Formats: sequence, structure tokens, C-alpha cells
Amino acid sequence: MNLLISRALILKFLKFGIVGASGVIVDFSFTYLCKEIFKIQKYIANAIGFTIAASSNYVFNRIWTFHSLNPEIGLEYSKFLFISLIGLGINTLILWTLVSKFNKNFYISKLFAIAVVTIWNFFVNLMFTFN
Repeated sequence: MNLLISRALILKFLKFGIVGASGVIVDFSFTYLCKEIFKIQKYIANAIGFTIAASSNYVFNRIWTFHSLNPEIGLEYSKFLFISLIGLGINTLILWTLVSKFNKNFYISKLFAIAVVTIWNFFVNLMFTFN
């Protein structure tokens, strides 16, 4: 039974990762657009990209990863967004630390921050949002 649970968990994580990869494209696209084209401050641009990606990720994770049939979509989305906002705080702290304190490249640092936040988002959403 544990083997089946482990396989199911791994499959969910892989699906979450695929959805997350699409979110990375959305996130980077909007971050780049806001930062480079519209000249919005980089951390605000990061927040915009992250938030738009979190919203698209909710839709795909609800339908495909977690197969949620919860009729309270507003509440479920609120939980997902709340977790994502905490993730944004973690993301921004990592990004700020790597860029400001360690002089690392903004976009490489952003990739690292996304990887850390993906693990946070998966397990908290599994236990809290889509349980």
C-alpha cells in the first residue's frame, strides 16, 4: 500500500512540476515584460510575474494534478493564492539575498528561488488546499 501511495504522490509531484514549468514560462514572460519593457522596479515585476503564474497554476493544478471537484472554488483559490503569497515572500527573500548579498544573476537566482518555492507549494497545497 505504501508503494502505491508513494507512486501516487510521485505522479502528483510530477504533474505539479509540469504545471509549475508552464508557470515558470508565464512568470518569466510577465516579469521580463514588466521589468525590461515597462521599466517596473525588478522586485515589483517579480511579484507581478509570480502572481499571474500562481493564478494559471491554480487552474491547471485544480483540474489536472489534484482533480479537485470542490464546489467552493473561491475558497479553494483563496487558499491556493494565500500559500502562493507566502511562497512569494520566500521567493523574494531568496531572490533579494542572492542578488543583493551575493551579487548573483537576477534570472539564475529567480530559477533557484522557484525551485525552493515549488517544494513548499506542493506539500502545503497537497495538505491544505486540495486535501
